[in-house]
Amino acid sequence: MKLFHSPTSPYVRKVLVLIAEAGIDGIELVAASGTPVAPDSGVIERNPLGKIPALCRDDGPTLYDSRVICQFLDSEAGNRFYPSGARRWDTLTVEATADGILDAAVLMVYESRIRPEDKRFAPWVEGQWSKIDRALDVLETRWIDHLNGPLDMGQIATGCALGYVDFRLNSRDWRKTRPRLAAWFAAFAARPSMQATIPPA
Repeated sequence: MKLFHSPTSPYVRKVLVLIAEAGIDGIELVAASGTPVAPDSGVIERNPLGKIPALCRDDGPTLYDSRVICQFLDSEAGNRFYPSGARRWDTLTVEATADGILDAAVLMVYESRIRPEDKRFAPWVEGQWSKIDRALDVLETRWIDHLNGPLDMGQIATGCALGYVDFRLNSRDWRKTRPRLAAWFAAFAARPSMQATIPPA
């Protein structure tokens, strides 16, 4: 299989951390780049949305969206990171919360990097940060016990989301009012899978 990827994509990082934690071998990494206004032509051939990650399989259509890819790879590796029973729905909800953080953070980055300065809209940017701020509060309160439980995809997604906020939006200082989430992330970020996938500066 081939994974179209960029080392700075937090969605790709989710997949790479899962691959490492699951001990999956034999996936070839194919470099890809692009933006919504100038997508990678090689990616578009496989994913009409032009987004990465995209996983090309030998025996089926290309899979895209990090959640789809992660569930597929987990099923191939023994169903370890999407638990069964009631915890499964908690795991999926935590993963969705983390992905929502990423979606808002990426939009904030695009606003400053892609949109011309005279067309940027500060209230819209702050509206995206408000989504992140609320989601972080919920992770600190409602989901901290889940994050401290057995390793699952909710934790992996949250770790990658917090890593991306540090990478691109570090001046926001999300740790100040969230000591439990900050302590959890400090421990999780030390995992070899997270250390091996730190995006280049």
